[in-house]
Amino acid sequence: MRERKKLRTRQRISGEATLLFIERGFDNVTVAEVARAAEVSTMTVFNYFPRKEDLFLDRIPEAHELVTRAVRERGADETPLAALRRLAFGLLARRHPLGGVGEGFAYFWQTVLDSPALRARGREAVEEIENTLAGLLGEAAGEEGYPGGARLAAALIVAAYRVAYAGAAVRQLAGDPADEVAADQEAVLRRTFDALERALPGGG
Repeated sequence: MRERKKLRTRQRISGEATLLFIERGFDNVTVAEVARAAEVSTMTVFNYFPRKEDLFLDRIPEAHELVTRAVRERGADETPLAALRRLAFGLLARRHPLGGVGEGFAYFWQTVLDSPALRARGREAVEEIENTLAGLLGEAAGEEGYPGGARLAAALIVAAYRVAYAGAAVRQLAGDPADEVAADQEAVLRRTFDALERALPGGG
């Protein structure tokens, strides 16, 4: 019960923050204003979100959790790369925010583009996920299992996925319908992971 209450509070704070940021711009909204909108104290906001940027980019912890579960809970005959492929296609199919494609996502991307602080935090988040993945790949197969080591493998995977993800964002910002972008994104992801399998023979 306590954990459910904490989750609801976190979601309420993030939801109110997102509405304010999209309406007025990230840099024009204070944490105190978010707290008032969510009917909590400023201290409570910081208890759930140590940084203002994480109020908007609130899916970063979930991204780490999903990547970790995909690699650690993969099938006995499934490579880490195959598990990550399955995760990426699953997120896209569900129109999950971390899949990058969905109705109204253009507002999210525009808010990020308009804020240097959010763009910087986004770059940090990508680096953090890359570090997490490097550890997972090393744990899964050992450094010798990847050409150049687990860290290089993680960097290649993250970079390739980031390119595909950014492409979908650009199209949605240009006004392309989400369903059309999603259909095309399936082919993009397929080519992306096919290329990664060629780049990481036997290790991915």
